Amino acid sequence: MSETLSRDTLDASAADLVEALAARRVSALELTDDAIARIESRDSAVNAVVVRDFDRARDAARAADAALARGERAPLLGLPMTVKESHNVAGLATTWGFEPLKDSIAPADSLGVSRLKAAGAVILGKTNIPPWLSDYQSNNPIYGRTRNPYDLTRTPGGSSGGSAAALAAGMIPLEFGSDIGGSIRMPAHFCGVYGHKPSYALIPVRGHQPPMTPEGAGVVLAVVGPLARTAADLGLALDVLAGPDEAEAVGYRLALPPARHDRLADYRALLVDQHPLTPLDDEIRAGLEGLADRLEKLGAKVARASELLPDLAQMQAVYMGLLMPAVSRSQPGVQTISAHEWMALLDTQAQIRRQWARLFEAFDVVLTPVHATPAFPHDDEPDMNKRTLTINGKPTPYFAAAAWAGPATVSNLPATVIPLGQTRGGLPFGAQVIGPYLEDRTTIGFAGLAEREFGGFRRPPGY
Repeated sequence: MSETLSRDTLDASAADLVEALAARRVSALELTDDAIARIESRDSAVNAVVVRDFDRARDAARAADAALARGERAPLLGLPMTVKESHNVAGLATTWGFEPLKDSIAPADSLGVSRLKAAGAVILGKTNIPPWLSDYQSNNPIYGRTRNPYDLTRTPGGSSGGSAAALAAGMIPLEFGSDIGGSIRMPAHFCGVYGHKPSYALIPVRGHQPPMTPEGAGVVLAVVGPLARTAADLGLALDVLAGPDEAEAVGYRLALPPARHDRLADYRALLVDQHPLTPLDDEIRAGLEGLADRLEKLGAKVARASELLPDLAQMQAVYMGLLMPAVSRSQPGVQTISAHEWMALLDTQAQIRRQWARLFEAFDVVLTPVHATPAFPHDDEPDMNKRTLTINGKPTPYFAAAAWAGPATVSNLPATVIPLGQTRGGLPFGAQVIGPYLEDRTTIGFAGLAEREFGGFRRPPGY
């Protein structure tokens, strides 16, 4: 393949690549080889694709080409992609960045990975994470540090940081991450790509759990979902990944409603850019206000406040109350809570969810920041409680910005991150589009309309 065709092809969307594969304008093996070449040439600086499975990927690509030659079709047939390191892929290490588990080999694919493979995806390897998926950076003692393609001195985010960095650097067209504390959304925001946190339990999480732990009921609040360079590709992946697990499929079928509207002018949006627990970078706030202004000029209805919005501080308290036991489970010496305290948190969560349901009778989407800052410089302070972020020139506690991840997470709502702009220093930032429970097509649909009207992903300089 010529260099020009290679560049044009590899920079295309996943949907366009699947169409090109089906039309036999490019072969799966050619596309896989070119993606491998890009990883080998570009990843030395970024360090995103840290587990590589190129030989098996080429075998899978040859099988995809044979299937295409027979006239077979599948949603991702022949498409090369990567998945986050925390997803089990049979025969590959799944360590969650924890050094004692560096030789832990997954015996089977996670359910999500098996669905991707069944749809024809060619898995090239796995992307980097922080230890235990618990940082806004992706740096661990096994694989080292992943860097942001827009500025190598800065984080790509975490915990799906390798996912977003690989996409932004043009190495792959589609990724599969996970999110409980913004782990899909923050990396998408920091790297200028699209990410979707699905409605809770829409995509089964089986096979995405720490190594050496039994396959259980999953983790409260935790979801798995796609990242991409276009909004449409999020929908393409969601169609493959969503749906009940085997036991539930006996009695349930997936029937997500369509997007509420097919024009931005018809949307009713609530803009929320003030939070009592964290400041917000002035350039991000200006970008959000600019988005609201552009929507209004198109005819959309945008409100800047609503009494229907659940209390942000209360949501954060419930979010953290559920999150900390969920992520610290089985760790020695951690503080526990009683069963009755846990049940009280679940009661309040249910009340918050009902408040959101009433809000979405008046609004279609809620627009918020993803994180309080653009990508920040690497920080190696081992005690995360001693780290700070600089927001509008003032030091702020490192985890304060998690407040923007909380509302959608604690309420089990879908949230799609859209690229919104770049700072004066050239760093990308995004907006979070939150929608009603199980109306994932509305947030992704809104993202697609905004992409068409205002633009979307912009390649980092040099890529």
